[in-house]
Amino acid sequence: MLAPREIDEYLLPTERRVIRVRQHWAYMGKHIFQTALFLLLMVLAQRFLPGGVLVDNVTFYMALVAVLRFTVLTILWWIERIVITDKRVMLAQGILVHKVGMMPLSKVTDLTFQRSVGGRMLGYGSLIVESAGQIQALNQIDYMPRPEEVYEALSELVFGEKGKTRATGMLARPRWRR
Repeated sequence: MLAPREIDEYLLPTERRVIRVRQHWAYMGKHIFQTALFLLLMVLAQRFLPGGVLVDNVTFYMALVAVLRFTVLTILWWIERIVITDKRVMLAQGILVHKVGMMPLSKVTDLTFQRSVGGRMLGYGSLIVESAGQIQALNQIDYMPRPEEVYEALSELVFGEKGKTRATGMLARPRWRR
């Protein structure tokens, strides 16, 4: 499995990690609901179907498969990491087949975050990263925890220093044209 420290081995010696998070726990809500519903169906089948060894074995093993599926999905969610450095955005995922996708910050042309009503209540949102008309592997990251903070940090990394003067740190030209 990929421990939080191990994602740092993908960082270049010249880059600094700014943010490292996993998807919000609400991402698991759908899987929790599906597994609970399936287990309830297995209990109802066990209770209302005519008793016998076949029904007992089938419902037991189907329930076991549902629990194992949920366990694997939970492990995959737990080890998936979203990492933002001062040079790129990375997504590390996978147990047996490990996959690390990345997008250089120099390619980012637009940045947006969206929040649904559920996202506002629970504290997650979607981060949409666009780059020069190209579809990248990391163009949308759903269930991002604290999306405002991630959006602000990423905006500062991508767009923050370009308009500032070195001496004062203030914007060289006003933000709004009249």
